[in-house]
Amino acid sequence: MCRWLKKLIEKAQRPVKRRIKAIIRKEFLHIIRDTRSLAVAIVLPIVLLVLYGYGINLDVRHLRTAVLDDDSTCHSRALLASFEKSEYFDFVKRLDSYSDIQDQLDYNRAKVVIAVPKNFSRDLSRGKASVQIIVDGSDSSSASLAIGYASQIAQAYSKNLVVQSGVGELPGLNVITRYWYNPELNSANFIVPGLIAVILMLLSSLLTSMTIVRERERGSIEQIVVSPIRSHELILGKLVPYVIIAFFDVILVIIAAKYIFDVPLAGSGPLLLATSVLFLIGALGLGLLVSVIANSQLVAMSIALMATMLPMILLSGFMYPINSMPAPIRGLTYLLPARYYLVIVRGIFLKGVGLTVLWGQCALLLVAAVALILISARKFKKVL
Repeated sequence: MCRWLKKLIEKAQRPVKRRIKAIIRKEFLHIIRDTRSLAVAIVLPIVLLVLYGYGINLDVRHLRTAVLDDDSTCHSRALLASFEKSEYFDFVKRLDSYSDIQDQLDYNRAKVVIAVPKNFSRDLSRGKASVQIIVDGSDSSSASLAIGYASQIAQAYSKNLVVQSGVGELPGLNVITRYWYNPELNSANFIVPGLIAVILMLLSSLLTSMTIVRERERGSIEQIVVSPIRSHELILGKLVPYVIIAFFDVILVIIAAKYIFDVPLAGSGPLLLATSVLFLIGALGLGLLVSVIANSQLVAMSIALMATMLPMILLSGFMYPINSMPAPIRGLTYLLPARYYLVIVRGIFLKGVGLTVLWGQCALLLVAAVALILISARKFKKVL
């Protein structure tokens, strides 16, 4: 009886196994024939691994550094050479006076300034020399690491002097630190302005990423196709309502940053709003481009998330310093409007700088916004 039952069960399972095998074979054939899905399955993990592996670098290297040497002796030059030989500080400018320091930090030409005072060599021989390290505190994490690196290099220089002189007493070399724009190194002052860019980019692209594709899914695209409206007119018509909605979001997040998180707004509020509109137009244009090329709302949302979240977190300078990235990935960051908007929003919030400093970033945001809208209009074709 048991054998008969066992054979009956096995006989009943054979058709089921054949059907499952047939489905498996069919699905493999479908995947192999669909080259785009296969490419995504194979290439996407590699791309993500490269971006995360090289893009996320918690070490801070190659900090742009300006140098002021008021002593100009062999000891001051040797100290500065020890900084320059390290992989942490890249000397980009030799300053003539203390009045040049503010321009270097305001215009982001340098993140660190090393100032060696007069009589440094004499004070060093007396065991009470000092060197001043001035850091752009608007990036609190990089500033803390820069001061730590500077202190280690200064200590190593003092030890080398002991070895060279043969004197058993350690020369006194004091590192005087100053943090500009964020003296308390409050992390909220660094993160919240960056979050404004992340939120606006994500929200704006999601808002418009489903506008055109929604028309296709509902069937109303046919009315648009037969209407006399042109492609660029449709794109602009779709864009304007979302610009107005997103503008109110800008006001809300700025108010929240100032009154909930106590982030100081040192610069011009109207300038911040105007530059935010430029950024919003570019972000909304990116969402429209996604909506034009996607074939469903789900696909459009997925592409919008991938096109905004990963670049914003990894490549914009929001969390990880761009100078620490390898050159090829650093080159990709120049294609991201968020990179320029982050410089603007942190500059206005923390540094209080104006259009004379930020006009370059504003011009690049304008170029990106116009380019994305034109590409969206060109990609949209009035055909079914």
